[in-house]
Amino acid sequence: MRAVGIHGGRGNADALYIEDNVADPVATGDHIVVRIKAFGLNRMDIMQREDRYPYKLLPESGPILGVEFSGLVETLGPECKADFQVGHRVFGLAYGSAYAERIAVSERMLMHMPDDLDFEEAAGIPETFFTAIQAVHLVGDMQPGQSVLIHAGASGVGQAAIQVARQAGASVIFATAGTDAKCQLCRQLGADHAINYKDTSTPDFAEVVARETNGRGVDIIIDLVGQSYWHRNAASAAMEGKIVIVAAMSGSVIEGFDLRQLLNKRLSLLSTTLRTRDAAYQVRLRDVFVEQILPHLANKPALKENGRSLGVTVDEVFPWQRVGDAHKKMESNTNAGKLICVVDYGEV
Repeated sequence: MRAVGIHGGRGNADALYIEDNVADPVATGDHIVVRIKAFGLNRMDIMQREDRYPYKLLPESGPILGVEFSGLVETLGPECKADFQVGHRVFGLAYGSAYAERIAVSERMLMHMPDDLDFEEAAGIPETFFTAIQAVHLVGDMQPGQSVLIHAGASGVGQAAIQVARQAGASVIFATAGTDAKCQLCRQLGADHAINYKDTSTPDFAEVVARETNGRGVDIIIDLVGQSYWHRNAASAAMEGKIVIVAAMSGSVIEGFDLRQLLNKRLSLLSTTLRTRDAAYQVRLRDVFVEQILPHLANKPALKENGRSLGVTVDEVFPWQRVGDAHKKMESNTNAGKLICVVDYGEV
């Protein structure tokens, strides 16, 4: 088969290319081989491309990038017990190897695609919604009526977190994003307040949170930004609030870190990742997704609430021959939503 390779094993976006004669995956055990139609891009892909991600330590991982995909069932392993059949439209999450024509993944991490989802949208759902469910429910333990602040609200994970928090019964949702258009998108997805962090003429997010909560703060903060937001996060958190660190796009070293910021409010500082979790944990997330999110994706018109439905916003779709351009766009932080690559099979 063909797959996306990296010239020299590591490099910048221009090092990505379509490699021929890559070994085909095999459907062993409870694994299913899926013929990939589209795959989603994530920031961990950039880190792995630059050889800064410990993918070699992960089970079932390998040098091929990519963790989320959509496609058609091609081959079933001998121990498969679920109701997947050859030709079924599926999407799922993997430890790696999604930038390819085919992938072998456990049936426990596959899901049937709703009829009204296309392959491009479906390919951008698993990583984003699984991460959001993890941050909001499994780690943040959000309860109905609690308030939440979500950073990078227009990112794939941010968008999913807004929707998951709204569905979980959040009383008020704050979100940050880098343009007015991205802030508008956050509001369309369910955020009550969206703050443009680049607009110096408007109040900072910590000021908005303080004003709108009468100084109380928010119960949960979902942070993908890290270092540059730490002090304002601590100021924005309510007494006994939780700060859930999902990523650290601005850096991970915090200058002037003061434990009193935690102690004075009895804050819980939590951190989490998804790809490094074991299979049992990821299956648990998959089950929560299937129970709480998938039905809303499966019947959008009937389950719209206040004009909203659950899903991802696809910013741009690239042919996989332009995967390097897709990486460059992700690095530029100009996308509002998911970047997707479509696999071109040519005459195959």
